[in-house]
Amino acid sequence: METEKVVSESEELPKTIVRRVVKDKLHDCSPDTDINVHKDALVAFSESARIFIHYVSATANDICKESKRQTINGDDVLKAIEEIDFPELIGPLRASLDEFRQKNAGKRVAASKSKEEKKKQKVEEEPSEKSGKSKKDEGNKENDD
Repeated sequence: METEKVVSESEELPKTIVRRVVKDKLHDCSPDTDINVHKDALVAFSESARIFIHYVSATANDICKESKRQTINGDDVLKAIEEIDFPELIGPLRASLDEFRQKNAGKRVAASKSKEEKKKQKVEEEPSEKSGKSKKDEGNKENDD
């Protein structure tokens, strides 16, 4: 008889990613030794991580609600990690969050510049479209003269 899955598939963490994270960390801890991880240990790691995510997200949600907001942000997660007594994670997490924010700030600046350029092009094309001619057609007319 097959046992029922306790966790829905949508909540399962990808096994390959869990395996890679565990193996990478084990390699960092003892680079000279090739440590194998049994399948049930990977299930235990995955389940532990899933429960930890649930716990942190529930705590961050409480922090968010206390601030009368509906959207959890990165700082809420950091406060949650601190609140559940994992202060040693705050430094590395803050560094990762800052790096993420810097990368996204650069992307946002590039995206807004791109939007501005598209708006300028559209504005330049609009007067020509009203007369039924595009800038390209007007340029060709000048060359014909």
